[in-house]
Amino acid sequence: QVQLVESGGGLVQAGGSLRLSCAVSGSFRSINDMGWYRQAPGKQRELVATITSGGTTNYADSVKGRFTISRDNAKNTEYLQMNSLKPEDTAIYYCNAKVVSRLFVVMSVWGQGTQVTVSS
Repeated sequence: QVQLVESGGGLVQAGGSLRLSCAVSGSFRSINDMGWYRQAPGKQRELVATITSGGTTNYADSVKGRFTISRDNAKNTEYLQMNSLKPEDTAIYYCNAKVVSRLFVVMSVWGQGTQVTVSS
């Protein structure tokens, strides 16, 4: 019933920028926290950034000052603006949302992942 569809990944050169989008669709009441995670080859999935429904953000140290997470509650969409990209940012990026169902159950829902590749 609830889907997260990601877009915006691709191949960029080091120093470039990308903007990822994640749209939540389906039947639900509201969305609590949203976030972005990534998984690089041979590494565990790691948190990149989170944002609460009120707009409070949190970032991994590795992306602070370069990435910006935001959300548009009217569109049920979150974004990740990635600037000054580095090769070590190369990973599959997954969006996540804590979706409150019509039955008031909080569900952690994941997007399908989008590949971000940063070349040097």
